[in-house]
Amino acid sequence: QVQLVESGGGLVQAGESLRLSCVASGRTLSSYAMGWFRQAPGQVREFVARISRTAGRTYYADSVKGRFTISRDNAKNTVYLQMNSLKPEDTAVYYCAASQSGYNYESPLQYAYWGQGTQVTVSS
Repeated sequence: QVQLVESGGGLVQAGESLRLSCVASGRTLSSYAMGWFRQAPGQVREFVARISRTAGRTYYADSVKGRFTISRDNAKNTVYLQMNSLKPEDTAVYYCAASQSGYNYESPLQYAYWGQGTQVTVSS
């Protein structure tokens, strides 16, 4: 089992940047592909980004492509989400998640372990 803890959320103005971090414990982060999801009030949890175990492949939702960058440092057991040019519609609780599956990576059902979430609020 792996435990995940997100941090780095906060309140920013549109156009500003944030970097989210997710630190893993229990098992080494390198055992898992990692994803970021977000959930706004009244909305389903949606896929944001995913990175493979060795950081060789990344995937992004169309809504964040070109603005967000997922990365990982397995030596630090940490995955990051760099969020640039933030928009009010990016406002949500952001979750990191761990997966041992490379199939259907956009589905939350493919991720067995989740962090507690960190709030990102973007004001206009």
